[in-house]
Amino acid sequence: MSIADYAALLVDPGEYSGRNDIAHLFPRFVGLAELKLNRALRVSEMEATVAISIIDGDAPLPADFLEARQVLTASGRPIRAMALQQLAASVPAGASAPLGYAVVGNRIRAFPPGSYGLTLTYYTRIPSLSAASPTNWLLQKAPDVYLYGIVEEIAIWERDAGKAGAAQQLKMAALGGLGVADERARWGDAQMAVGGMTP
Repeated sequence: MSIADYAALLVDPGEYSGRNDIAHLFPRFVGLAELKLNRALRVSEMEATVAISIIDGDAPLPADFLEARQVLTASGRPIRAMALQQLAASVPAGASAPLGYAVVGNRIRAFPPGSYGLTLTYYTRIPSLSAASPTNWLLQKAPDVYLYGIVEEIAIWERDAGKAGAAQQLKMAALGGLGVADERARWGDAQMAVGGMTP
């Protein structure tokens, strides 16, 4: 299956659902489908790495931030996410290097408070499709995910539970295939390593 761009994407779901009469609503359906996909999908194409300057223990997160994957100190040591209350209570006296972080709204708080650099690897939102931005990595790699996602939104708008359920199953199968392909790309030739001493 090939859907070249946003314009083609606005045609195909109408044919699949038999509802070309509501084409003016399709951009809304694309947005709703992307909203759900951003909640469910985590693949390597969504990863980005950025340097963050912490000032007094606080910094804004990137605008496209969905979820942290790894946070490293300037020396390359990973720090872990912790509950905000736990971080505040567990800072040892005299600590100056970052020990942990919490995401609060659209900001990252590192503890202990101070000014230092961190490297954040995170999952980004899927770039939204529009007439001005007619393609993205997901449409190129898995156009069926978009197609079934939009057909599902059309069925929800029609209040057709049967059609919505069928489209959702197709979408989830396509997402599952995308996840398997991502795992194979990441770990395809990985070998198991046993920790500790061996006899």
